[in-house]
Amino acid sequence: MIETRRLIIREIEETESDLNAIHKILSDDEVNQYLPWYPMKSIEDTKRFYKNNIERNYKRNKGYYFLVCLKENTLPIGYIAVNGAQGHDFGYGLQKEYWGKGIMTEAGKELIAFLKEQGWTYITGTHDIHNVTSGRVMEKLGLSYNYSYEEQWQPKDITVTFRLYQLNLDGNKKRVYKKYWDDYPRHFIEDL
Repeated sequence: MIETRRLIIREIEETESDLNAIHKILSDDEVNQYLPWYPMKSIEDTKRFYKNNIERNYKRNKGYYFLVCLKENTLPIGYIAVNGAQGHDFGYGLQKEYWGKGIMTEAGKELIAFLKEQGWTYITGTHDIHNVTSGRVMEKLGLSYNYSYEEQWQPKDITVTFRLYQLNLDGNKKRVYKKYWDDYPRHFIEDL
């Protein structure tokens, strides 16, 4: 468990309250507009998502998936995660009534400090170019823009231009995660 001034950040458990909290986030159309999956239609969909995407990775020691809870009442209002795959992709979701309050920046700073303690050398984060708020959060956390690429995003089957950001936790300023650059023929560097 990680604590900040306003937040408790803890593992997601397979409890009714945690699954209901995740469902509230994963079922909201606006919150999930820029995420790779369709909004969950039922709590059963959310339970399957938990089993396939969170619990499976917990069991394989593949990253961290945390609930973000308000310290004042332990109410779960969001999630923050970094996967254990090669890209160490960093992501988050937050109930929209808490947008614009610096919650993900506060949670992200603590998660990054935790990852440094665990010996992680870098993280990456991507966002749809239309989701500029997500890019601002990444910048506030110290991630730097590296490049952009177009992907035919599944399962939504839409063409999306993503911006890749990266933070090298070990100070290696030359490391650039190039997988998306190499995998997608339409890639470029924007003048931001």
